[in-house]
Amino acid sequence: MRTGAEGPLTRKRLHYDWHWVWPTGNGDLGNQGIHQMDIARWFLGEAELSPAVISIGGRFGYVDDGTTPNTQVIVHGYPKAPLIFEVRGLPEMRGSNTMDRYMGGSIAVVVHCEDGYVLVPDYNTAIAFDKQGQEIKKFVGAENHHANFVKAVRSRKPEDLHADILEGHISSALCHTGNISYRLGRLLDPEEIRDRLATNSFALEACERAYAHLQANQVDLLLTRATLGVALKMDPKTERFLDHPAANEMLTRAYREPFVVPAQV
Repeated sequence: MRTGAEGPLTRKRLHYDWHWVWPTGNGDLGNQGIHQMDIARWFLGEAELSPAVISIGGRFGYVDDGTTPNTQVIVHGYPKAPLIFEVRGLPEMRGSNTMDRYMGGSIAVVVHCEDGYVLVPDYNTAIAFDKQGQEIKKFVGAENHHANFVKAVRSRKPEDLHADILEGHISSALCHTGNISYRLGRLLDPEEIRDRLATNSFALEACERAYAHLQANQVDLLLTRATLGVALKMDPKTERFLDHPAANEMLTRAYREPFVVPAQV
């Protein structure tokens, strides 16, 4: 994997492992996670970036040349309800071949409601449960989203798409802003992170779940410390961070000719 114009190739599985180094990838948050981020934002009904974001995480459980986190918590502070995203790169416990699960889902979205919750376990199904965990109703999608994309390509009609391209931008950008918080953060001991998250109950609760997951994988967070990202504020209208020039610089990158995205398209 090239780490720059002259960087060496370091990953054997180039065609997939490009996800795990910052110059070319953005971790599993932006790899698989973008799909779940999109569904979660859809349920929230949010059509803009979040006004606040913070991330906690690290690369735990194995040593390699990857630089993106394999365990990560991202909390987007939307006014109506938070969007909390959790990445797990290790199994449910050391020695297991099964990945971690939360409220019945592994690669899933869970929507917490007043009288129960909704589990979205895949791209085509949603299941509503009451507070006791009893199934109320199951919903099945009418059209596969891949098929919908192909249909719109063939018809050349944007209105055939279930979602405008702007929706993809917003959901993707939520992954990027979470990673920016993480990359600007610093390594801290577990108790220091707990103390600093004391006023953010949602972030603290999600962090405790990540700690329990790492403990089940026998990760010592005093030896391999987690990174507490910077709590960032954003103007969703301009899509710029407030009072943080370093974070705004990371909204784009210094492009390498001829691979340049123009400022205006």
